Amino acid sequence: MKTTASSQPPANPANAETERRLIGLAPVYDARARLLVLGSFPGAASLQAAQYYAHPRNAFWPLMGALLGDAALPALPYAERLQALRRHRVALWDAVAACRREGSLDTAIEAAEPSDLAALVARLPQLRAIACNGTLAHKQTLLALGDPGLPVLRLPSTSPAHAGRSLADKIAEWQAGLAPYLA
Repeated sequence: MKTTASSQPPANPANAETERRLIGLAPVYDARARLLVLGSFPGAASLQAAQYYAHPRNAFWPLMGALLGDAALPALPYAERLQALRRHRVALWDAVAACRREGSLDTAIEAAEPSDLAALVARLPQLRAIACNGTLAHKQTLLALGDPGLPVLRLPSTSPAHAGRSLADKIAEWQAGLAPYLA
């Protein structure tokens, strides 16, 4: 992640803003997806690794393993985790395509540029629901899509910053919301 850390003002302030602009990850999907899981924007660890949910304390991969009945999922190499999502007809992306942000918190996101969710949804003819991983993802998704004609579910964030709920509680809430769409 690039940031400017100088006491001197930058020669070109526009370049300083461009340097701090972060670009998200590409969507993971195939046309058979029935469920689209949207995060807000990758955290610093995910951007550095170029992998969704790379922070070791993020509950996403253990949660998805539980939901998909694959306890080994979190320990698989990243490419195999993505293949497992596709095999289970789950697509993955973020509601924000680019932004400025110091650190990893959603509350620090500035100048959010929305992802082209409408274009992705159009490529998923079997899509039955959109699951938003946290409040910001839900808000940004509704802003981008309005009423997409299918459920847009707000689920508890898997981020380690949201440690107020246990993994078991998060799994139960995600399972209750997504059970009809994972079958």
